[in-house]
Amino acid sequence: MSFFDKIKAGLSKTTRSIGHAFTFNKINDDTLEELLEALIMADCGMETAENIIERLKAEAKERHVTKEEEARELLTEIVASEMEGGSFDFSGKPSVILVVGVNGAGKTTTIGKLSNLLVKEGKKVLVGAADTFRAAAVEQLGVWCERAGAEMISEKEGADPASVVFNTISAAKAKKADVIIIDTAGRLQNKKNLMDELAKIRRVIARELPDAPVETLLVIDGTTGQNGISQAKEFTAVAEVTAVAVTKLDGTAKGGVTLSVKKELGIPVKLIGVGEKIDDMDFFVPLEFARALIGG
Repeated sequence: MSFFDKIKAGLSKTTRSIGHAFTFNKINDDTLEELLEALIMADCGMETAENIIERLKAEAKERHVTKEEEARELLTEIVASEMEGGSFDFSGKPSVILVVGVNGAGKTTTIGKLSNLLVKEGKKVLVGAADTFRAAAVEQLGVWCERAGAEMISEKEGADPASVVFNTISAAKAKKADVIIIDTAGRLQNKKNLMDELAKIRRVIARELPDAPVETLLVIDGTTGQNGISQAKEFTAVAEVTAVAVTKLDGTAKGGVTLSVKKELGIPVKLIGVGEKIDDMDFFVPLEFARALIGG
């Protein structure tokens, strides 16, 4: 099964909801209202859904689109354009990806799957286990790294996360790694501590790799819908997030949350996960995702 087919299967509940609204002969206020409701039910968020329907109404009028098939294609184009945002910057050697997100969002598995993607592309990946507050986190990360073919650098439980980052960078320089992926603690209870910790990690990276491109990847659990967006807003308040990974989209009716990310956070989705297997994640392609979401 191709990754596109996995996306289609994973988003099938969302697609059915939106697809049902496409049983019309021509676009009018009633059909637009039904499409709006379908997008909201898919957890696009009210503002995002209204913006999309307003664009559909205006562009359908401008292009003289009336038929169902033409309207579906137009909606697909609009949805894809709403999610455009670029790709990861791997121009440096090494490039750095800091991974943040609340515990339970799929942070550990995302690092494993991303490592697998990059290793398959021929990149040498080094993972720094800087979430040192949970012994189980390091252990689980080690299992995923082994499966992906990536090396992991870790220290004992409770060690200074910035120290782990320093050691990971030193190892990456010695081994000529292409990409460094850093796991961080997923705690939001004390935002000041989290902010201070991330700032310290960033200072180490800036000092040791002043010219390296650095991405901060926020992991969002797709099944939590708009609650996930609310959590994400809290993280973006304390971290300089540049990319989002949406996980666990398989089987949820809330696939529309992916549309809200760019609109409400101003941050592009760059990774998408649709299952538990190591190859159930890929780099985000807006048009491919939009086709799977809208159906047809």
